[in-house]
Amino acid sequence: MKPISRSYSFTFFETSIIVVFWLLLFASPLIFSQYQDNINWNYIFDIWKNNLCLLLVFLIHRFLLMPRFFFRAKKISYLILTITTLAASTGFVLLNDKGRNLPPLPDERIERPLEIQRDRANETERPFSDPPPQKNMGQMPAYAHFLLLAILLVGFDAGLQISMRWFGMEQEKYKLLKENIENQLAFLRNQISPHFFMNTLNNIHALVDLDSEEAKGSIVKLSNLMRHLLYDSEEKMCPIKKEVEFIKSYIELMQLRFTEKVEIKVDIPDEIPDKSIPSLLFTSMLENAFKHGISYSKTSFVFIKMSFSEDRLIFIVENSNHSRKTVAPSGIGIENTRKSLDLIYKSNYDLIISENENKYSVKLSIPI
Repeated sequence: MKPISRSYSFTFFETSIIVVFWLLLFASPLIFSQYQDNINWNYIFDIWKNNLCLLLVFLIHRFLLMPRFFFRAKKISYLILTITTLAASTGFVLLNDKGRNLPPLPDERIERPLEIQRDRANETERPFSDPPPQKNMGQMPAYAHFLLLAILLVGFDAGLQISMRWFGMEQEKYKLLKENIENQLAFLRNQISPHFFMNTLNNIHALVDLDSEEAKGSIVKLSNLMRHLLYDSEEKMCPIKKEVEFIKSYIELMQLRFTEKVEIKVDIPDEIPDKSIPSLLFTSMLENAFKHGISYSKTSFVFIKMSFSEDRLIFIVENSNHSRKTVAPSGIGIENTRKSLDLIYKSNYDLIISENENKYSVKLSIPI
């Protein structure tokens, strides 16, 4: 995997935040300062000059310190260089301003109206005990004001970059997880296809000696089934109607090899919702029912039912239970079905398996 610093790229959201922030910072002296007559451009230019130093600190931090040191696990070097950058820029502001604070406001007497000044001239001299006008001792020096803003700016940029990289990593993890789920589902489908093909060929082989014409028709049905397995199943989702056609064709092939001792019932409504479900979702359930539920020496049955509600599909397979514990498992079966359901629906499905001496039942409910 590539390092984060190399795979990182600006997003529109991040770029918008940065642009808006700097526009507001440079516009703040014009927006928030109050002027009675004209704009004091000297005052504005002094602030903008300091803001340009802040912008330089921001660019160094964003494009040099963070990507080349912080995100490459050189935290100590990053910390030292960041402190050095802040100290150097603050020293430059201190030397440039020569210790000056922000420009003082103009003399109050000049900005008062003439009539107020006349009143002041006619006033008697104030008593000596009146305190003289006091200077503003609470104003922050320009270099201290710059250093505070620079520290906040570096913290803001570091937090923004870490947040955006974390968000990008989460998106990448989600993408990889989704690809992994798709690969696992493809693997499970590839397991089903040869297994189903082998069972069906055995059925046709048993039918050739009994009825060649039916065997030919069965080969055509098998061709249709294999087309569904090889092509339609490559799609992530398949229309329910196609899956129903596949189930009916599969059952017809199974019926060819069984005698009247095997009772097969299919209950599927004629009206099928125009919705999609994962392909080959019911194949393992059908295979298990016919493989483990049929006995040539005993009366057997397989009941298949599908029903629909407003937002759910319910699929039920019941078959006779002929000492299933003595029969070797298929290696695919219900376990692969459960894995597929876990990958696709998480916990939004119900798979109920019940068994007694005479019947084995599987009930599946999924959202549609």
